[in-house]
Amino acid sequence: MNVLIVEDEGLVALQLKKIAADAGFSVLGPASGVEQALACARRAEIALVDVGLSEGKSGPQLARRLIDRFHTTVIFVTGIPEAIRQGFGGAFAIIPKPFSDKQVAEALRRARDMRMGRENQITSSGA
Repeated sequence: MNVLIVEDEGLVALQLKKIAADAGFSVLGPASGVEQALACARRAEIALVDVGLSEGKSGPQLARRLIDRFHTTVIFVTGIPEAIRQGFGGAFAIIPKPFSDKQVAEALRRARDMRMGRENQITSSGA
């Protein structure tokens, strides 16, 4: 399953990439901004998205587009989780920074399991 990393801090992006790869996911990115992320979005089932990107606090707007347009499962990884809790619907999880490898890997596995369950339901119902 493909995970898109959307993070503009290089060291954090590399850490998220390593966590996702070690957990058995294929990694796309990292992307540091909206346009880079959207260029990879069609191939991503899950996205780890920061709130503050290279364009400012554009993470929630990007997440909305990923969810609505590409049906991506979004997990926010952010130092300002309160920016998400106030009026944003549709995110699968919010992981506050600083985070542990275990927190991120577990959220990715839960998202994968949820998506696989949904995909199996669609397949078995003939949709």
